Amino acid sequence: MTPFVAEILGTALLITLGDGVVANVVLNKTKGQNSGWIVITTGWALAVALAVYSVNSFSGAHLNPAVTIGLAAIGKFSWALVPGYIAAQMIGAFLGAVVVWLAYLPHWGATTDQGAKLAVFCTGPAIRRPFANLVTEIIGTAVLVLGVLAVLRPENLVPNTGFDKGFAPFLVGLLVWSIGLSLGGPTGYAINPARDLGPRLAHALLPIAGKGGSDWGYAWVPVVGPIIGGVLGAMLFSRCW
Repeated sequence: MTPFVAEILGTALLITLGDGVVANVVLNKTKGQNSGWIVITTGWALAVALAVYSVNSFSGAHLNPAVTIGLAAIGKFSWALVPGYIAAQMIGAFLGAVVVWLAYLPHWGATTDQGAKLAVFCTGPAIRRPFANLVTEIIGTAVLVLGVLAVLRPENLVPNTGFDKGFAPFLVGLLVWSIGLSLGGPTGYAINPARDLGPRLAHALLPIAGKGGSDWGYAWVPVVGPIIGGVLGAMLFSRCW
């Protein structure tokens, strides 16, 4: 498998399981309706871990433009590969959203809340304050990238035993779970431009009854914020560790 295909498949799996758990919680007449924030954050954490397990050996499992750009900014990834990785992540995110739409096909018509339908695909602020929302996304993504780089240092794992490769994706999922529980309340913790923009585009294009708008006026926040945060988190790691 090429890294390009791996990033497509890994990101598609991430969004299928991540947006899927949101659909299960917010859409009408599902088995998991109204099961709450703990279910959503847990589902996203498991989605990240499983996606990383799936393609880590092929592409490094970035699955996130903020991670890709952050690594490139500190010399841990080639800038020449950045456009291809981001393109793959966007394609995968869009495809994953389409899978979720298909999986919950009867429930779109059963759900009248336009905001709930949009929430399946992309994030939105609890209180709409663009600057404050941007700051939240910067902080969350900085914690993500810094945390991934710091937690997965060789000093924290057991090299050449298989334990390092086998346990590392679980730790990444645990980190995302922690971010969702602690920092996810204000904006829904996009912390990934592809995770938000790809599915938002799917929401705009897919035939969803009574879906309403795709909130393009907010769409820049979960793109710009994570990119800034990813670079800041990577740079902080490179200066301090």
